[in-house]
Amino acid sequence: MTDMTGKTVMITGASRGIGEAAARIFAEAGANVALLARSEDRIAEIAGEIGKQAVAIPCDISRYWEVETAVKSVVDAFGRLDVFIGNAGVLEPIVHLETADPEEWGHVIDVNLKGVFNGVRATMPVMLAAGGGTIINISSGAAHRPLEAWSAYCASKAGAAMVTSSAHLEGADRGLRVMGLSPGTVATQMQRDIKASGINPVSQLEWEDHVPPDWPARTLLWMCGPEADAYLGQEVSLRDDDVRRRVGLVA
Repeated sequence: MTDMTGKTVMITGASRGIGEAAARIFAEAGANVALLARSEDRIAEIAGEIGKQAVAIPCDISRYWEVETAVKSVVDAFGRLDVFIGNAGVLEPIVHLETADPEEWGHVIDVNLKGVFNGVRATMPVMLAAGGGTIINISSGAAHRPLEAWSAYCASKAGAAMVTSSAHLEGADRGLRVMGLSPGTVATQMQRDIKASGINPVSQLEWEDHVPPDWPARTLLWMCGPEADAYLGQEVSLRDDDVRRRVGLVA
C-alpha cells in the first residue's frame, strides 16, 4: 500500500461509490482526506466514521467559487494539498438527442466537464506553489466512443479527458503528476440506473459483471505512488489485466 502519511487528499463526489471508497482507503493509508459532495449529511457521516483526519465540505463542483472556497478550507484545515481526485459525475438524462431537454443535457456538462475544470483550476496553483502534486480525474470508456442515449455523458467525459491531458501538458515540467482513471463498470447506483434504462449494451450487463468500488479506489491510491509514473499524462484502464496485477487486485 502506498504510504500517504502526512499527505492531504481532496475527493469530489465523496458521498458514495468510488469517492466514498477512496476516502476510506486513503485514510487507511495515512492521508488527511477532504470529502466534497452536495450531500452534506452523508459526507459528514463518513468523515465522522473516518475520524479527525477527515473533513466534510459541502460543495457543488459546477460552481467555481464553491470549489475555490473548498480548496482554501482544505489548506486551512491541513496546511497543504497533495492530491486532487475529480470523481464527481452524473449520467442522466439517458435520452436520445432528438428528445433531450437542453437544460438537463447542459447540467451534465456543468458537473462532468466544468466540474473537472473547476477542480483542476482551483488546485493547480496551490500545488504548483508547493512544488508539485497529483491530479487524477475519473474518466470512462464513454470518453472515447458514443453510446446510444448517452450523448451528454459521452461528450462531457471526452471533454474532461482533454482537460486532464491539457493539465499534464502544462504542469508536468513543474512537478504535477496528472492522469485519468477509466474504471470500467463499477457496482454503484449509477449501474442500477443504467440497468433500469434498458438502453444500449451497458444496460444488459449483470451485477456480477461490475467491479467493486474498492478496486478503482485502491487503484487511485496506487496511482499516487512512483509505480504509476509510467502512466503520467495517460489514462489508466482498470479493464487492463496488467494494471489489475500491478495494483494487486488480482494474482
